[in-house]
Amino acid sequence: MTSNDKTNEVTRGGVRYLPYVLTEHGIIMLSGLLKSDIAIKMNIRIINAFIAMRKYISNDLIKYSKLLINHENRLSLLENTFDSFKDKTNHIFFEGQIYDAYSLMVKIFEKAESSIVIIDNYIDKNILDILSKTNRKVTLVTNKYNNIDYEKYKEQYNNVTSVVNNSFHDRFIILDKKYLYHSGASFKDLGKKCFAITKIESKEILDSLLDKLQL
Repeated sequence: MTSNDKTNEVTRGGVRYLPYVLTEHGIIMLSGLLKSDIAIKMNIRIINAFIAMRKYISNDLIKYSKLLINHENRLSLLENTFDSFKDKTNHIFFEGQIYDAYSLMVKIFEKAESSIVIIDNYIDKNILDILSKTNRKVTLVTNKYNNIDYEKYKEQYNNVTSVVNNSFHDRFIILDKKYLYHSGASFKDLGKKCFAITKIESKEILDSLLDKLQL
């Protein structure tokens, strides 16, 4: 604080209190006033100390900047990893992606805890091969009265029940009466042409479909 401070009634010039710190520029200015050898050596040491401190702080800033960048990269990697775990609701497959389409179908079936309803007018060996590997209770809704593949399947497995219903054109999957999927292609044609599998989030649509099936 200096004497020209408006809060101070004393008007004498100069510094009222001894300074607590000196800046690097202040030391350089002071060295121009002090002429003794001891003062000059002391000023050089102090200036060197400022230079060393500035380098130290600069190195720390670089180090912490790298740490922050690595931290941000790790967070980004974690976010991308978590995103990959999320349940995707829409899938599109192009001609030739037969294995990918069947692989997704198996993953969808595995999400069911107890029951699966499949609505498809063309039930054949392809879908039955998948169902033979699940222990869930499965209901097949189809319009075919005579299905040789299903009859052979029943001779060995008892987890599938067939229901004849001519009311449906599109293909659907219902898991545990809670989750609904729509398939743009019959399960016997998965991956043969471009089609999509979509999760329908509307509970109203799901309830109306269950009501129609009387399940």
